[in-house]
Amino acid sequence: MFTVTEVACGKKTLQVREEHLTGLRCKISPERINRRINTEYLPGASADPACPFCEDSVHSSTPTFTDGSRIVVGESVTFPNLFPYAEWHTVTVISPRHQVDRFTQKELMDAFSGQVQSFSGISGYPSINWNFLHSSGASIAHPHLQGMADRRPPVLADRYMQGCFRYYTRHGTRYWNDLVSLELGGERYLFGDEITWLAHSVPVGEREIRAILPVSTPGDFEPYLDLFVRGLLEVIDFYRLLGTHAFNVSIFFDRDTNNRTFSAFCSIIARINPNVRCISDSAFMERVHLEPVILTLPEDLRTMWQK
Repeated sequence: MFTVTEVACGKKTLQVREEHLTGLRCKISPERINRRINTEYLPGASADPACPFCEDSVHSSTPTFTDGSRIVVGESVTFPNLFPYAEWHTVTVISPRHQVDRFTQKELMDAFSGQVQSFSGISGYPSINWNFLHSSGASIAHPHLQGMADRRPPVLADRYMQGCFRYYTRHGTRYWNDLVSLELGGERYLFGDEITWLAHSVPVGEREIRAILPVSTPGDFEPYLDLFVRGLLEVIDFYRLLGTHAFNVSIFFDRDTNNRTFSAFCSIIARINPNVRCISDSAFMERVHLEPVILTLPEDLRTMWQK
């Protein structure tokens, strides 16, 4: 499924990994973790009078859909993004709480359900996304999801869609089924059966964990929301045990009219904690070269999980 090339860099060793299906590459340099750019997490303010997503403002300061409505599921509220960068772009405020230490199962279930409902009748390639905390790219600290759909899939999803179709044409089997069969019980398998959670072999970001979903479209996702959210909360707790609080989440779906060689998947990556020096864990390698430098071996991530 992927190749590993060991490269000697002076007295150090660098791994270059390439995923056969997509051609994606990353460099893994465990020594760089000694830079210790991550700092201790200090929670932000528990409330912000100027926050448009807090309970007193969310129903008055956020836009509505064309019929004048917002989607309300439990305490979550979903509405169009005021500053969209997709043909369909929504925001789901997860909870009235401005600063959240621990999310509940119900909070995330309701929020993801609101996102799924927002895609009803929408064409294009959907994704559900989450930047948690400022250092992950969140422009507003109040926890929120973002749903997007465009006539073309995101670049990462497109690589997998094209690769999965080629794989099926060549082998007569679905790539995702073969991948899960190979990984189950192996050195990158973390947990799960119906939804399989893995330390991804060629990470797109630090400590990447992938969930392979048994669905293709958002319309098929609803019955698996409970199981998915339970797994996601386990991953968030795991990151926090490692001292990381910020993260990115993306779930990539196919559109209804496409073939079913592609399975939806969720990618979760750890980000460094917010810090006063504005240090980032993304630089020219990630942003311009599009070739991330990873500090943690996926196989070591499984060892950490088992502890």
